[in-house]
Amino acid sequence: MYYPSMKMTIDILDSELEDVIRFSGAKTKREAVVTAVAEYNRRGRLAELTRHAGTCSGLITAEELQAERRKN
Repeated sequence: MYYPSMKMTIDILDSELEDVIRFSGAKTKREAVVTAVAEYNRRGRLAELTRHAGTCSGLITAEELQAERRKN
């Protein structure tokens, strides 16, 4: 499968990149940067999702769900 990518030159502090490599277990600098960007985006999507928590009026409560489970 082909994933389009973008080549670029960026300045990253050595200590920061070393930490990303250490924490992620990445084998290359590229893998470390790709992992860090993916993790940053994942956290952003989760933050967006949590802002919507409890805003849907069409969902049942935990108590209602437990009652339904007891019926069956």
